[in-house]
Amino acid sequence: MFSGIMTNAWAVGTIVAVVAGVVGVFVVLRSAAFVVHGVPLSSFAGAAGASLIGVSSVVGLAVFAPVAALSIGWFGRRRRRDVVTALVVATMLGLGALFLSWSNEYAAQIYALLFGDVLGVTDAELWLSAGLAGAALLAVAVMYRPLLLTSVSAEAAAARGIRSGLVDMLFLVLVALVTTTAVPVVGALLMFTLMVGPPAAARAVVRSPIGAMALSVAIALVTLWASIAASYVTNWPIGFYVGTIGAAWVLAARAWSALRR
Repeated sequence: MFSGIMTNAWAVGTIVAVVAGVVGVFVVLRSAAFVVHGVPLSSFAGAAGASLIGVSSVVGLAVFAPVAALSIGWFGRRRRRDVVTALVVATMLGLGALFLSWSNEYAAQIYALLFGDVLGVTDAELWLSAGLAGAALLAVAVMYRPLLLTSVSAEAAAARGIRSGLVDMLFLVLVALVTTTAVPVVGALLMFTLMVGPPAAARAVVRSPIGAMALSVAIALVTLWASIAASYVTNWPIGFYVGTIGAAWVLAARAWSALRR
């Protein structure tokens, strides 16, 4: 379980958990769960297109995830964000279906793109994921104050001269970076669970943003490590365990918060 091909799985799982736990706190603060769900689904077209031309799926994700995120941000400025997100997702999923119809990939490989593949992380994907995760964490460090202000109070941010629209677009690019990092591990359909479940559980227990980030990362690490181990033992998709354990964390945190009150 801790040697051979599993080494990359544990390494990239740790990377994904850390970056998803940090960025996920802002997802919860900004009530952006639907956008976080939409970007991975949209980027699936990039992964399918990359498989079609014979390059790493991470490369396709790195191209399509920012395109989807920026499309949602740009067209959602003057229209309802949820409607625009749904339209972008529908368009990208249709494009992904077209790419798959032209592809000769095995069903198992396509299944892995949707639900994750704990055994399919190559050395190249590991280093690429590490680089993208590092860029995402650096972006959070640089943008922390304006990102927090616009997440908590857009009016207070505007009063301080912070351009909320620009911060929102940068945040969507940040979501795209995390998507590119995480989809090869947990899959396009359930990646948003890792960015919503642990952070939501942390926010139900801790009010401080820094404290919530630390607890969110800890919960995400436990969730992903447990999911990798369970997937290895049972040969079930890792996405199933990530979704189930993530939901359990949120329910437990809500129950604890209610009992404490």
